[in-house]
Amino acid sequence: QVQLVESGGGLVQPGGSLRLACAASGFTLGLYEIGWFRQAPGKEREGVSSIGSSDGSTVYLDSVKGRFTSSRDNAKNTVYLQMNSLKPEDTAVYYCARGLPGTPVGLVMSWYRDWGQGTQVTVSS
Repeated sequence: QVQLVESGGGLVQPGGSLRLACAASGFTLGLYEIGWFRQAPGKEREGVSSIGSSDGSTVYLDSVKGRFTSSRDNAKNTVYLQMNSLKPEDTAVYYCARGLPGTPVGLVMSWYRDWGQGTQVTVSS
């Protein structure tokens, strides 16, 4: 059974950092792109980051470039999202998802399936 479980969310002050983890089970993580998405209250879900399966190439939402970094540890079946210099507008529920076979690295929601349950990130003073 495919399962993705996010962790690492919490409350942080502006300028702070968090590292989210996406633990995968039921499939070989190294064979799939993994995306990070977020959804703020009253807003549509948006893609934040994607990391490729083969070469670890990454794509980021413009507003998080230079602040967020996605990485993967295939031996641990885990993908990480390091978030630095957090801003109040980063507040959202963050989800990871498994890419459909054959899709490129990208932030298109329809390219992903098998979503995790999400972890709340709140940036506030």
